[in-house]
Amino acid sequence: MAKEKEPQKLIANNKKAYHEYFIDETYEAGIALHGTEVKSMRMGKCSIKESFIRIENGEVFVYGMHVSPYEKGNIFNKDPLRVKKLLMHKYEINKLAGKVAEKGYTLVPLQVYFKNGRVKTQIGLARGKKLYDKRESIARKDQRREAERDFKIKNI
Repeated sequence: MAKEKEPQKLIANNKKAYHEYFIDETYEAGIALHGTEVKSMRMGKCSIKESFIRIENGEVFVYGMHVSPYEKGNIFNKDPLRVKKLLMHKYEINKLAGKVAEKGYTLVPLQVYFKNGRVKTQIGLARGKKLYDKRESIARKDQRREAERDFKIKNI
């Protein structure tokens, strides 16, 4: 009997990243965590709104990811804003390092989720939006919303 894959359980989503950046490519990476941090994430206590990713010495780190201390934890709780290492293949890291070296590219975490019992994060290779790009995307969303509303009214 084949082992059924459980669906991904979303822990945190970074909606702000889609507003601030054009996401060109996405990658999946594991996160090196301690036991109480995983327990806290199982309870959904994680925030990636203000976080960003850097590549240093051939390793990938996420800064500003807030994992609340585990309530039932004790001395084993870690600093909520500690720098966490992301686990990726070497060729992926080298490819990302080359892209980030180009002008205008950055790495942002898009989602944190459980996949087969392990905490994973989705990383986006992103280009910053200008103010007029943000206005344009907001206008496009408003137009789509209006069209859906009109369509709904006509079908009732």
